[in-house]
Amino acid sequence: MFLDEAHIEIIAGDGGNGAIAWRREKYEPNGGPAGGDGGKGGSIIAESSTHMQTLLDFKYKTQFMAQPGENGATKNRTGHGGQDYILKVPVGTVITDADTGVLLADLSIAGQRVLLAEGGRGGRGNTRFATARHQAPHYAEPGEPGVQRNLNLSLKLIADVGLVGMPNAGKSTLLSVVSAARPKIADYPFTTLVPNLGVVSLENAGDTAFRFVMADIPGLIEGASEGKGLGHQFLKHIERCGLLLHLVALDNLCETPEAAADEAYARYEQILHELSAYSKTLAQKPQWLVLTKTDTLTPEQVSAQKAAIKQRVQSKQPALPIFCISAATHAGLEPLLKAVADEIRQHQSLRLPEDTPIDTTPNADLIEPVAAKKHLAVAPGAKLKDELGFEVETQRAGVYRITGPKVRRWLAVTPVNNPSSVRHLMDVLKAMGVQEALKAAGAQPGDEVWIEDQAFDYDPVVDA
Repeated sequence: MFLDEAHIEIIAGDGGNGAIAWRREKYEPNGGPAGGDGGKGGSIIAESSTHMQTLLDFKYKTQFMAQPGENGATKNRTGHGGQDYILKVPVGTVITDADTGVLLADLSIAGQRVLLAEGGRGGRGNTRFATARHQAPHYAEPGEPGVQRNLNLSLKLIADVGLVGMPNAGKSTLLSVVSAARPKIADYPFTTLVPNLGVVSLENAGDTAFRFVMADIPGLIEGASEGKGLGHQFLKHIERCGLLLHLVALDNLCETPEAAADEAYARYEQILHELSAYSKTLAQKPQWLVLTKTDTLTPEQVSAQKAAIKQRVQSKQPALPIFCISAATHAGLEPLLKAVADEIRQHQSLRLPEDTPIDTTPNADLIEPVAAKKHLAVAPGAKLKDELGFEVETQRAGVYRITGPKVRRWLAVTPVNNPSSVRHLMDVLKAMGVQEALKAAGAQPGDEVWIEDQAFDYDPVVDA
């Protein structure tokens, strides 16, 4: 089953809680604090893999969680960090944030990695808060929560050459003849229901064998870019192709060469219009016209129709290459494939990276990801941010609200039922300049100060 769209939820691991503990050893009655730090939560990391060809693995399992960090322990022992969760996706997967629409990653090369959600930092144990003035702190930090995100996954197949055309133009037949791919072939429209990939190998092309990937998508009809037919669902799969081959069948054109030329060019223009309506990038790609099913006509008819079509097409696009082939008899295939290989060689920008997986035939041995992993990229919003900014809002007389990412994060790791922890929070806010901002806003001792859903009394004499 081919699946190229998926929606998932990822949850990075929470950090472990810091410990409140004391040294209790013989002959050391005043051992002091000994609470260890909590371990960092595991992160969610996406990695492109050649062992997957569709997003089917995300159809039934849609939530993925990393391991939380362990809590700190006595004797200043730090908890173990949670194990990262490696989210394997097919090469060519595009990942976007479902809530904001921000592009997070485009994994177009095997072995690429990107951090999607960072695990929460572990809370600090009470040993960390011992100072000359507070030698026995009775508080520790809870672990920070891990980042949670809703993601949209979209698969765009990786191919050098894309086959486009109307239904029954011979795309699947051509792919089955020049590669080991075995798409469904029949004499009725919309036989191809999902995109197919095949590897074309030219053993005699130059000194060494040359291989490239060819993609076949379901046939396009008028209005495909607006959602008609099946092809519109898969137009994205040829966005990465460097060369597009427009296939037009000769078996059902008008009998007279001139009328056949007009009809063939009309079909070509119709497909070109749908590509342009879907994406301007597709319309600007190198494109060739391939006339198929020449075995259904006599050689004289093929020659006459080709000449008429060439004259008709080149009056509009003089530089458009035109080929005639028959996948059934293999006529014209060698010149076409050789020209395609030469085009890919000549324009290296059309060529896919060498470590891109290309052996996509059923039950084939899959290529392992590249040994040297790419540098771990970080997706926007994947990390817990440390923004220093905050705002003080006067809601009404004697009531103020403090907002800001760092203020919210400090509140999240403060047990509000622990007076020592609350005092430590007030110290942190004072060091950030919050108390000065409240004083400037007109706050008086005893006024209400709200952070999220917690209310505190304003006390300007808290020690730092």
